[in-house]
Amino acid sequence: MYDQLPLDGMPRRLYSCTPSRLNSWLDCRRRYRFTYLDRPQPAKGPAWAHNSVGASVHNALAGWWREPYERRTPLTAAILLTNGWIAEGFRDGEQSSQWLGRARDLVSGYTATLDPSDDPVGVERTVATRTKVIAVSGRIDRLDRRGDELAVVDYKTGRRPLTQDDARSSLALAIYAIAASRMMRTPCHTVELHHLPTGEIVEWRHTDESLGRHLRRAEEVALEAATADERYRAAMAALGSPRPSAVPAEIDELFAPSPGPICSWCDFRRHCPEGMAAAPERRPWDGLAD
Repeated sequence: MYDQLPLDGMPRRLYSCTPSRLNSWLDCRRRYRFTYLDRPQPAKGPAWAHNSVGASVHNALAGWWREPYERRTPLTAAILLTNGWIAEGFRDGEQSSQWLGRARDLVSGYTATLDPSDDPVGVERTVATRTKVIAVSGRIDRLDRRGDELAVVDYKTGRRPLTQDDARSSLALAIYAIAASRMMRTPCHTVELHHLPTGEIVEWRHTDESLGRHLRRAEEVALEAATADERYRAAMAALGSPRPSAVPAEIDELFAPSPGPICSWCDFRRHCPEGMAAAPERRPWDGLAD
């Protein structure tokens, strides 16, 4: 059943979203439509091996903190990684086994740097907040207590080195900090990216003003996306019981693609002629480091 458009003079309903949804709107409106609006959703491409590595590592680290204190050892991290290994997207079993070994080294090496007695405030913790425009929620990899404040920790397993600007400009991390602060009634200004392949920790300390700018930006994006969502649903309702292939031309224009190199990695590339023309097709394991 389609949501009704707001009547003139009536307050608009809150736009319910995650940082991923907001970033999807900013990255490519067609991919946004495929992901959040079209039903049935267009078929995705095959799983990506680098996503399998990232998910396996995140799951192992979350499980490590849930173990009793005496079991929080590098060996336990390696065992959790092995037991939860996701073997999708690799070229073959041999490549999967090689990356299983690399990932074991990542989690065991990283946990060797941690104090197992320093329990986080939250692990895979869902946080949420709302304004007059949005109701936003998301899941934090780890939420630490640093003195009288909190710190948002985000694990990264990609091959690209990180910069301080990655932490400073992240809309997701800023929203997590705001939501955590409001929910826990504790200040939270620090956000950190922990890059496991290099062991580097990239930190940014926000001010109240910089967090406010991120939140206002999130509201601006949400208003754009919500307006587009309403136009989409109204157009689909006018068609009766449409399939995505019947999307009117004006709606296709509203959700125009943003062709570029990132199109090589889009799950919906096969459904987007502009994306296929903009960037070469990638094999599912091409995102792995050499």
